[in-house]
Amino acid sequence: MKQKHLLLILIFGTLIVACKKEKSLEEYMINSWQTTYMKIEMPTYEKSDSLYVYEDKFDNNPELVAQSTYNADGTFNAWFVNPKGEKVSESSGNWSVKNDSLFVDFFYNNRDIKVGYQITETEEGFTGKSKFDWDNDGELDDFLLMKTKRIKIQ
Repeated sequence: MKQKHLLLILIFGTLIVACKKEKSLEEYMINSWQTTYMKIEMPTYEKSDSLYVYEDKFDNNPELVAQSTYNADGTFNAWFVNPKGEKVSESSGNWSVKNDSLFVDFFYNNRDIKVGYQITETEEGFTGKSKFDWDNDGELDDFLLMKTKRIKIQ
């Protein structure tokens, strides 16, 4: 009887050890990222009745590429890299995670931005989706889709 219990405990213990623990979204975000795709749909662009869609695949030597680093202390830095490899338009702020969402708070382009993104982890980075007032017309009706990849910062 004792051998059966020991065997059962051994099998159960092996299963527990063999199961890989998934990183939390907070742990996953602590890294450096580069935006590889962005699409913003603004249905009431600048208070008009016109739909405006901004889309960038960041291929063919784009003018600017967005990069960011999320730190373990809840701060982040974001910037653009120009074709010369120089950082421009740097900003910093705070970030947090709740369930499957990333929340960021920062000041950019004379504007306080507090926005949440629904995050889906991907093999190379993450996909973020948000609804926000991206065109600054007072309506929270603009939809953003962003794809990223992990990068190493020197």
